Formats: sequence, C-alpha cells, structure tokens
Amino acid sequence: MDLMTPNKIEEDNLSYQKPPKEILDLVDVPRAPFVHMDRKGKYMLFIYRDSYQTIAALSEEELRLGGLRVNPVTNIGSRTIYYNNLQVKLLKAEILTQVIGLPKEPRLANFIWSPCQAKLAFTHTTLVGVEIWVLDMETAKASALTSANANANLGNPITWFEDSNALLVRLLPAQKMELINTVTAIPTGPTISISDGSKAQNRTYQDLLKNRNDEHNFEALTTSELHKVHLDGQREKWLKSAGMYRSCLVAPNGEYVQVMTMQPPFSYLVPYSRFPHLSTLHTKDGSLIKVINEVPLIEDIPKGFMSVRKGRRMLQWRSDHAASLIWAEALDEGDAGIEVPFRDAIYEWAAPFDTKPKLILKTINRFDSIEWGTDTFAIAHDYWWNTRNTKVYQFNPSDISEEPKLLFDRNYQDKYNDPGTFLTQENQLNRTVLMVQGNALFLIGEGHSEAGQFPFVDQFNLETKVSKRLYQSTYTDKLEAIYFPIDLEKGDFIVRIESRVEYPNYFIRNIFKEEDLTQVTTFENPFKSIQSVHKEVIKYQREDGVELSGTLYLPIGYDKTKLEKKPLIMWAYPREFKDNKSAGQVTTNSNEFIYPYYGSMVYWVTRGYVVLDDASFPIVGTGKEEPNDTFKTQLVANAKAAIDAVDALGYIDGKRVAVGGHSYGAFMTANLLAHSDLFAAGIARSGAYNRTLTPFGFQSEERNYWEAPEIYNTMSPFM
Repeated sequence: MDLMTPNKIEEDNLSYQKPPKEILDLVDVPRAPFVHMDRKGKYMLFIYRDSYQTIAALSEEELRLGGLRVNPVTNIGSRTIYYNNLQVKLLKAEILTQVIGLPKEPRLANFIWSPCQAKLAFTHTTLVGVEIWVLDMETAKASALTSANANANLGNPITWFEDSNALLVRLLPAQKMELINTVTAIPTGPTISISDGSKAQNRTYQDLLKNRNDEHNFEALTTSELHKVHLDGQREKWLKSAGMYRSCLVAPNGEYVQVMTMQPPFSYLVPYSRFPHLSTLHTKDGSLIKVINEVPLIEDIPKGFMSVRKGRRMLQWRSDHAASLIWAEALDEGDAGIEVPFRDAIYEWAAPFDTKPKLILKTINRFDSIEWGTDTFAIAHDYWWNTRNTKVYQFNPSDISEEPKLLFDRNYQDKYNDPGTFLTQENQLNRTVLMVQGNALFLIGEGHSEAGQFPFVDQFNLETKVSKRLYQSTYTDKLEAIYFPIDLEKGDFIVRIESRVEYPNYFIRNIFKEEDLTQVTTFENPFKSIQSVHKEVIKYQREDGVELSGTLYLPIGYDKTKLEKKPLIMWAYPREFKDNKSAGQVTTNSNEFIYPYYGSMVYWVTRGYVVLDDASFPIVGTGKEEPNDTFKTQLVANAKAAIDAVDALGYIDGKRVAVGGHSYGAFMTANLLAHSDLFAAGIARSGAYNRTLTPFGFQSEERNYWEAPEIYNTMSPFM
C-alpha cells in the first residue's frame, strides 16, 4: 500500500475540473428566457440569465446572521439569482423589443409590476451596492432611480405606491452602523444562556445569531430608511427615523400604508422571522395613525406543525375594499393539541380604523387564505397537516350570522380529485378578485388522473356545487398548462405547450374552438443532442401493494431490441402521506420537456447510464400510525421495487445501481447505503444524517426525541 497516494491525488485535483464534452455542450448552451406577463394580459417580459453562476460570484463575501445569508458589501441576499437582459413583447404582436438603457453588466433581480401594470421596478446589483431601476413597458426604456444605496438584505426593498408614480424604497441609512469583524474582534464578555424553567421546543435552525457581535452586525445590515422615490428620480424621506423595516403594504385606495418593523431583543434560538416586530399604520404621506400589532419574541410556540403564535397573524389588505385590514387569530391559544370546534377567527378592520374590529369568519382548520369577491361574497381556504385535510368555504363577509357554505372538503395530497384553483381578475382598485358570472365561478385544474394528465377549465355552480367542464386538454403526446384568460367571454386563454423534444412555448387558445390556437413565442430546443433520448413514466408496485412510479431515461443511442445491461442512477426524495391512495398517484408527465438543469441526473444519459428520476419514495402512516414509524422498512421497499421494475424491463445490470438525492434525499441515500445491499454507490448531496442533533423535530416529524427515541435512533443511518 502506498501511504502517499491520497496526498498525491489531492495535489493533482486542486483545480476545478470540467466535465466530458458531451455534458459540457449541454451546460454551455444558451437558454431561452423566463417569461413574465402582466395581469392585464397585454405585455410579455422576457428575462434572460446565465445558466450558471461563476466561481467568482460564488466566492463573494457572505455573512450568515439570524437566518439571513447576505453579502455585506452589496447589501443583498448572497444567494440572489441575477438576470442579465430584458426584452418586451406585446402579447398579440410579433415584434420583440430589446429594452434600452439597461446598465452595463446587468445583475437584475426583485422584479415587481406597478399597480397599473404598465411599469416594472427592479434592482441592479453593482460591485458596491444595489440600485433601484424602473422599466416603462410601452417605450421599453429602463432608467436608474437611485444610486447603489438600496438595502435588500431583508428581501425586495421596493413597494409601489398605488398611483404607480412613485416607489417606497428601503435605503441604507445616512449614518450606517459599521460592521464588526468577528474574526479579529476581542470579546467584551461571555455569551450567557439562561433556562428560566418554562417548557419550549424549537426545531434546529441554520445561521442563527451566536453573540453580541452578531447582534450588532445583524442590526447594522437590516436597518434602513424609508424613502419615497419618484419616477423622475426625486426622493424624500418618508419616515423620519431609520428602523429594521421588514415590509410595507399599501392599501388598495393608496391612502394608507402598513409598515412592519423588526425590534430587539434578538434570539440565539430562532431566526429573524420570529423576532419581535411592530406593525404600524400610516397615511400615504408617512404620518403615524396608530400601532395595529405588537408581536413579542416567539421562542415557545406549542408543539406541532399546526401550532401558531397567539395574537393577530397574517395582516393584509382586503382586495375588494378601499382600505380594510384583515387578519387571523387563533381560537385554540395557538396550540394544535387543544381540541376546539374552530381553530381560527378572521377579523376585518375598516378605515378610518376608529371602531372595533369585526369578526367575519371562523375556520375549522388553520386559516390559509381568502379570495375576495364582493361585499357579500368571498371564498376562504383552511388546512390541517396531520389529516392532510383542506376545506374551502363560501361566506358572507358582511354577515357573520349567515352560515358559511362548504364547497370542498378533501385531502390536499389527493391530486386526482383536485378541483383546481379559482380564476381571478383585476378590479377597479388594480387588485385581484374572484371572477364571478352570476352564480358561477371558474376553475383551472392540472388534471392529474389514472389515465394521465389532462388540464381543464371548469365552470362551478355555487348553488348546486357542481362543475361543468368548459375545456379539457386532449394531448397524449404533449403537455398543455392553462394559465389565465385574456377574455373569458370569448374563451381566449394563455396556455403553454411542450413535449419531450419541443421547448415550452406560449399560445393563445380559444377553449370554445378546439382548433383555434395562436402561437405567441417560438423558443427552440437548445438541447438537441439529447432529443432522441427515450423517456417514459413507468409504474410499478411495492411489495405491500402501494403504487409507485418514476421517470425513466435510456442512454443516448440505446437499442431497446438488444437490451444491453447498463448501470442505473436512481434519484429520489422521500415524501410523507397518510393514505396509500394518495401516495400511489402519478403526478409526473412523460411529455414534459427534457431539461437538464444544474442538479439534473439527465446528463448521465450521455455517459451510458440509465436514469430513473423522481422515483416514488412514499413513506405512509395510516390511521394513528405516523409515517416514520416504519421509515427504514418502507425506504428499502421503495428502492427494491424501483430496481426490480427497471431490471424486469431488461435495461440494467442490477448489481451496478447508484442512488442519490438532495437534502432529505441525501438523508435517504445514507440510510439506503447503511441498511441495504441494493446499491454499489450513492450520491448524498447536502444532507443531515444524525437526527439526534435535531431533537425537536425534523422534516415532517412532529414528535421530539424524548417522545420517540427509537424513531430518531433508527432513522439516523450511522447509529
């Protein structure tokens, strides 16, 4: 044995290596742009970006504080995805217009449409900071509104005023706090943790604050001034004082603004989303009206995924009213373990906010969202993780005595019986409300079924609760996704159509005339070197009868008549279910375009490998059983069933199989290598493997270590 060999290998591989040409050709090919559309269906915005970030960009300085990952030089999230070009197209025109006035070497992000949908604001990150820009969609001209002094460390720093003529922007303070170099700084005292005897459990979080220096840097990086920035570049300070401003929400009539401001004390146990914050109500000129919510530090939410904090949650503006605040409050003290007939109460508080808030609805499960219609009509959604149940209510927000009508009561993991999502439209306040015609609403559904995927448009009768199908895609060799209507009366909808070899493109389809299809974009397949690859969704069974599936790719040039035995790479991610029926449903489509993205296993078909992508790995717990009670057994059974299914087709050598996954899929990989002899190799990408280091729950496990020590120990692959 040559003891020097490992060091020699290490020296020989100090530089980054390039993949084989077959893979490199796929990596370097220019991609088609992403497409954004305004809500009115007038403009299409084409947004371009590089396929991959450079090593230099990935090497930029990063601070991890309070759950944030930021670049302290530029004051924006260090993992921000940047775009490098913009083009504009009128939906029904053929001409594609290049946006003029863009900065040199654009690094664009944080796109946000104006309320009138005729302008687009965004950020540009320079070497020293973040600028605010605006694009006029009609002229396709972009211009800078600020210098590189915006603060995007807490996310998008831009809020539009309702008149679409000015922005409310978070800018760096004139007197910005200096950052402490935590590597060289001398501690001023110990970091002390105190147990006050109260019971609390928190999941294990990344990137938490650790000491006073971290606290100082966190406050320095998240403190901003709020400025009103006009489209001509003029600006004035909107609030006098700097603060750790998290968000600003303008009322539909533009007269009021809700501001959420983070406050100390900070925590070393939870991320910034659970730090104290104050919600205040202001006039459009910035004058304070009143405090509308005070949230303390939240370190002790009761156990359970459906537990929440006490007090007002999810403050938002009602979209069909000029200025009415809406929020939820827990009726079970926020404790999912307390049995109550109703979990949440929903309140409304209308301008001028000088009366008592009004109760408008109680939900059986935890409140999720409301889609507004009229003064007397709205749709509410709730959900409950433990049972996978969701309910959809029709209710009268003006009369709490009127009993809500239950429209849907279903398992949200049951994709075969998903009724779809309600269509919305813009109202006179430039906000989205339900699209209502008489006593009917409209639904767009993905259309998953045992026979395949056939998206649809339904008309839903509110009186009979019966849906009438207006249109259903009939493609068996393509995939059609239905987006939104341009003109519901005429039946014109925006759709996207793709196939295994045809890049996704947008069309205008008339749902009342099946042959009426107008192409809007003409993106070509940039991956023609793999367009001949065989792709299919295969179905098979686990030994206990649970239906499974996966997307199978055969190597380039593979001759199915010869059945040459090839190595297999299987890529998967475990998912938890409460019933076998939902676990066995197929929600992948073999007609999806073959798109080798950065983490894709599809690249390996160029190297002679069979690939089974997105292999089903359900972990099922029925009744009172929890899915993880038999995690290891089900994991191995899923893997064995997948290998046996592909092997039975004659394509693979069953002794040359590798398994891989990302995050919880990496955890899965380590368990399969530790507890089975099915695999020759594994790719565990960015995982956590010792569950005892996450003693208060992980992934979909609600129980803590002391409630289920055998589960934690058994699921940890190296224990």
